[in-house]
Amino acid sequence: MARDRDEDYAGPLRRIVIAILALSLAATFLVWRIDSPRVERFRLAFIDRFVPTFDWAMVPVTKVLGMVENFQSYARIYEQNQELRRELQQMKAWKEAAVQLEQQNAKLLAQNQVRLDPKLTSVSGVVLVDSGSPFRQSVLLNVGSRDGIVDGWATMDGLGLVGRISGVGRSTSRVILLTDTSSRIPVIVQPSGQRAILTGDNTPFPVISFLENADQVRPGDRVISSGDGGVFPAGLLVGQVLQGHDRRLRVRLAADYERLDFLRVLRSHPAEQIRDAGPLIAPEAPRPPPDTTAGDTNG
Repeated sequence: MARDRDEDYAGPLRRIVIAILALSLAATFLVWRIDSPRVERFRLAFIDRFVPTFDWAMVPVTKVLGMVENFQSYARIYEQNQELRRELQQMKAWKEAAVQLEQQNAKLLAQNQVRLDPKLTSVSGVVLVDSGSPFRQSVLLNVGSRDGIVDGWATMDGLGLVGRISGVGRSTSRVILLTDTSSRIPVIVQPSGQRAILTGDNTPFPVISFLENADQVRPGDRVISSGDGGVFPAGLLVGQVLQGHDRRLRVRLAADYERLDFLRVLRSHPAEQIRDAGPLIAPEAPRPPPDTTAGDTNG
């Protein structure tokens, strides 16, 4: 019953408030539209009196506008940050490519600075596959018979001897490393001049075998190829002597086996084989025939 009575009063009061508000808005509109000095003074007086006091009402609006601007600024900063991240990732990729190119360039320059016999020419190849295993250590090059590669030629990196060609295809060739168990090369230990055989045993440090006089060899001595047997050209740097844990003399190879990117194949020619011994060995002088007259005289 009381609720019905409240509803009876709420309807007319709502209509009265709406009417007053409409009249106020209409009066304000008319006052602001009337072009009269008195009305203008009234408007200015009203603005001077009431508008400054509405600063507190504008604070929430100002805060909201500031938050919207900050959010838009944050969105722009986030987009810029993402763009910078993408550019940084690209720069890292470019840096990695530049470092790799710099390393490759340094290795190629090092290969060009290796002093070899002027008669020896070379072909540079890129290492395609490293097929090292506990039983076989070799690499594959992207040069073959079409490039004039011949089985048995020596290969070097920018520092020292790496191995020999063992198997040639049309566009690829296989290099047996000095560390392989099938590798045997004659070497000279300097400065003593001792000759020996460098034998691979699938370890990073091949063994020095068949040394003439081990007492004249010291760790740190320089090891070069001897050229005996025409296997390799003479004078190629192999490494330095060291003494292993097993007390055997070994060689620390000069070639960087951890980074075999380019190899230099030396065009070596086999030594001329001597088939005719006539020009070297003087023929025996003919012996004079036996003197038979003496026997006849005595008879």
